[in-house]
Amino acid sequence: MTTGSGTAPARPAAATRAVASPAAPAAPVAATAAGATAAGATAAGAATRPARRGAYRRLSVEERRAQLIAAALTLFAHRAPEDVSLDDVATAAGASRPLVYRYFPGGKQQLYEAALRSAADELELCFAEPRSGPLTVRLRRGLDRYLAFVDEHDAGFSALLQSGSVAETSRTNAIVDEVRRAAADQILLHLEVAEPGPRLRMMVRTWITAVEAASLMWLDEEKQPPVAELRDWLVDHFVALMAATAASDPRTARVLRAALALETAEGQAGALARRLLPVLGDASHLL
Repeated sequence: MTTGSGTAPARPAAATRAVASPAAPAAPVAATAAGATAAGATAAGAATRPARRGAYRRLSVEERRAQLIAAALTLFAHRAPEDVSLDDVATAAGASRPLVYRYFPGGKQQLYEAALRSAADELELCFAEPRSGPLTVRLRRGLDRYLAFVDEHDAGFSALLQSGSVAETSRTNAIVDEVRRAAADQILLHLEVAEPGPRLRMMVRTWITAVEAASLMWLDEEKQPPVAELRDWLVDHFVALMAATAASDPRTARVLRAALALETAEGQAGALARRLLPVLGDASHLL
């Protein structure tokens, strides 16, 4: 095509170079131009329609409350209650401080008690096991769950049981004691004792207290010995404590005989008996 004067219009310099050099990358240039056109169209379209929001589902009241409790429990697990603020909880839950107050108008104390209640619900189930098979196996599984909780919630567990937190109240103490009673009741169910005598009940509660104390010392000792060794030692402690009680309480003796009848030589009770025999043999002069 020519102009009115009959002279062809001058080409732009870039176009001239592209024609003169067969090696010029024409395809990328075209792609760039196409991309620019597409980008322009996209931008124009974005300007004329509302931005599309990501998938969002409004949480129910119970779901939001559970989310806040979970965030608080995670924080209380690694820091003492007095070192956790409502702002910390709000940030961890991706919420605002007013929203936290909306669900927990009592502030941090109410939230702490709710988180403690949630932890207690989990701990109370630790020793819930099918009542079949050797007692030592059931105790091992229960202790595995209990010590896993201690491991995960180390700072919070210490603050809870050492009663040194400013968040401690009669309600928090009642929740902790409820966990202890629930654990003792589960153990008595495993022993198949409908109405335990005072010595057996006292022995079981004493063992629960020993488990708590050992767990706290385990945390202080930087989680040494290894958790499996701690678990097995606590199971041995239960058997030994029960044997000592059975020596002076006929009702406990009957329960112990029934429990030992389910144990095997290869199991933990058998291993404990083999380790004890040499030690007791050296004390034969007491017989």
